[in-house]
Amino acid sequence: MASLTWSTKSIPQLIKAELKLDSIIYPQGKGHFPGRSPVDIKNQLIFGDNLAIMSALLRDYENRIDLIYADPPFFSNRRYKTRVGRGEDSRKPDQWQLAEGYSDNWHDMEAYLDMLYPRLILMHRLLSPTGTLYLHLDWHANAYARILLDEIFGADRLLNEIVWVYHGPSPIRTAFNRKHDTILAYTKSADYTFNVDDVRQPYAENTIKTFASSAKAGFGKVPNLKRGKVPEDWWYFPVVARLHSERTGYPTQKPEALLERIILASSNPNDIVADFFSGAGTTAVVAARLGRRFIASDITWRAIHTSRMRLIENTDKPFSLYYETANPYPYTLRNPNTPFFILDQNAIRVDHALALKMDYWEIDLDWNGRIFHSVAQACRPRKKPISEKLPIRNSKLPCVRYVMVNGEAFYQQFNEGQ
Repeated sequence: MASLTWSTKSIPQLIKAELKLDSIIYPQGKGHFPGRSPVDIKNQLIFGDNLAIMSALLRDYENRIDLIYADPPFFSNRRYKTRVGRGEDSRKPDQWQLAEGYSDNWHDMEAYLDMLYPRLILMHRLLSPTGTLYLHLDWHANAYARILLDEIFGADRLLNEIVWVYHGPSPIRTAFNRKHDTILAYTKSADYTFNVDDVRQPYAENTIKTFASSAKAGFGKVPNLKRGKVPEDWWYFPVVARLHSERTGYPTQKPEALLERIILASSNPNDIVADFFSGAGTTAVVAARLGRRFIASDITWRAIHTSRMRLIENTDKPFSLYYETANPYPYTLRNPNTPFFILDQNAIRVDHALALKMDYWEIDLDWNGRIFHSVAQACRPRKKPISEKLPIRNSKLPCVRYVMVNGEAFYQQFNEGQ
């Protein structure tokens, strides 16, 4: 079998890494019971370098993850911005409020492969014997990645080369417009999960009419028209456009329908679904909605923040937020005597001027200084200021954590008598 070599290719060494629990988030307080042990929380969002994170996860998850979707940088050699403003006109990008998203810049292809190769090896180790990896790339590097996956999984373990087709404007005038990505699906063994009936599609209306009008249609083979057909290996899903209701502002966000098909096909309820380049958090959101457990990680704090807010807004199951100890979660202590927050009997209110600049805030009713139990949250909605009041119960000394639109993060604990 052919293999890919380059001057810096080497067998990757495991990184000694530790994951630390930062917080447990109970969306709108659902599922929270005082004293509940963190081990009861199945879903995980992790901040840090995924090479270190996957190394740390091997102890508990080697051969246990049922499905991995990987959407790494594409070797596009671009720096992507994320849109953090919520009220600007979507048709006027020159007026958007932007922040750093992530970088896809590499010295050369060898540097890119040095990043990708060890991570693919760790994904293979984490997959269960019946697990599947879906690697999402485009024309920049998918040919190289396929050879690496043949080496790691075996060429006979290629399940599909899926083409995701979309449309949209393009500045290209010297070639055909590039409007597709490639998703390489590899299984760990010949015994793998594929739920064919969960992803069937209705036949086209003209196909149904053809079979109804002619006994010779289909050369004598009549499909089960009510059951529907198995999708081809080319998929059309619209990209998440500026006016789309799913839009978070995070760059290169993938549509939920794309992940829904992958998760339905290659996992079952209560299976573990992982995404180690989670970006806007689409995999985690869809996995939770479909009754799967999720592990999602990203190296950029903005991605983790976006994913956390999206999970709070779209799911009702608790999840844990971890960080790899080399990348501590960036909260700064604010002076508790500064009157940004007001505690009354059943609620905490935030100063109006501060609320206008806030992206997110959350409350722990009894913070122990180590693990933050987030039982009330507010996320900034589109085109409106964030909620200036959060209801609470049975708390004398709560702690508030909040994130500004510009990404600065703070916490403030109430003193006696405040």
